[in-house]
Amino acid sequence: MSTEILTLLFFGSLLLFVFLGLPLAFVLGGVSVVFLYFTWGFDSFYMVASQIWSTMGSFTLVAIPLFVFMAMILERTGVAKDLYRAMHLWFGGLRGGLAIGTLAICAIFAAMVGISGAAVVAMGTIALPAMLARGYDRSMCLGVINTGGGWGILIPPSIMMILYALISGVSVGKMFAAGILPGILLMVLTATYILIRSNLQPHLAPALPPEERGTLREKLVSLRSVALPILIVVMVLGSIMGGITTPTEAAAMGVLGSLIAAAVYRKLDFALLKEASIRTFKLSGMIMWILFAAHAFSAAYQSMGAQGMIEGFITQIPGGPWGIIIAMMLITFILGMVLDPVGIMLITLPVFLPIVESLGFDPVWFGILFVINMEIGYMTPPFGFNLFYLKGIVPPDITMKDIYKSVIPFVIVEIIGLVLLMIFPEIVTYLPELLF
Repeated sequence: MSTEILTLLFFGSLLLFVFLGLPLAFVLGGVSVVFLYFTWGFDSFYMVASQIWSTMGSFTLVAIPLFVFMAMILERTGVAKDLYRAMHLWFGGLRGGLAIGTLAICAIFAAMVGISGAAVVAMGTIALPAMLARGYDRSMCLGVINTGGGWGILIPPSIMMILYALISGVSVGKMFAAGILPGILLMVLTATYILIRSNLQPHLAPALPPEERGTLREKLVSLRSVALPILIVVMVLGSIMGGITTPTEAAAMGVLGSLIAAAVYRKLDFALLKEASIRTFKLSGMIMWILFAAHAFSAAYQSMGAQGMIEGFITQIPGGPWGIIIAMMLITFILGMVLDPVGIMLITLPVFLPIVESLGFDPVWFGILFVINMEIGYMTPPFGFNLFYLKGIVPPDITMKDIYKSVIPFVIVEIIGLVLLMIFPEIVTYLPELLF
């Protein structure tokens, strides 16, 4: 059978089973194993097993369950509530100040937990009712929470970056360093958009009345709530960037910080540890299956000769190397609307990465662009995860249509940030080159 027919059958089978609603990790792994057997025979399974064995021996892999466990603990400590009180006092006097404060809390949460969703749930529960009660526009509130919640996979530590590093072979530390300035850039762009729009249309995000802004003493006292989150961020990111620990050791430091936070908030008990452990085991188990599927897919993709065929097709895209990069970004953006980010990573990275490297682009820079696209995927209709997290906690009168409409201007802001990073790659590469 020709390579072209095999490739069409392979990707056609994947799409068929995905649209039937089966779990993507099992579809990808299962279809890949079947095609491996019929192209290379039983011996091909040894190749997959060998690749998985080397991955399972990676010390970096230990960081994933540690970061997940840290996130599960921090979700239930009460840190978010105290943080919001501080932001309420410090930013409430500005038009759009509560929305900007919510963005800041989402960024802090992202720098602690490494996954998306935690900030969406926390801010949807705490910040959304507070903003709506003070006359904030519904779409503004929903869009802010949706956007900030997605930063968990961009601002390090990030489990998505660890998976990208394992698949691509780049340094986890470099990926973490590369994500810091783009995360700050997106936060500044989004805050700027809120400030401009709030001043042009004051009714969308009014400033708090003077009696709610708090005294200087209350503001200074509220800063105590920032101490623990900063301690955790320093323990994790500071130790990596300072060359004191590896990302895996830093993850262990983060777990220690989350346990200290739970103890300070008097939430540290057996029930918390049991629930966090069970959820960590479930999520880590799925990630292991995802890695198996990634190796099986990569082996099948290469064994049938599909890589050369698809590379030849992609290199025909007009616009030269930059035309190819833009096409890749467009493909991942469209896939982000219908598939989960890890699934997109498994399907596209084995195809994209060899081409990116052959064109002379930095895989760390491309990785950050890819992760931002995945972050946009979390917030875009119809199947963005954050949309459904938000729907589960908003008041009944807020419909899915309201949530869908709210994300449009914020997606545009994120795309502007993505374009800036493509035009000025030094924003991504500066810290990795400086620190590593």
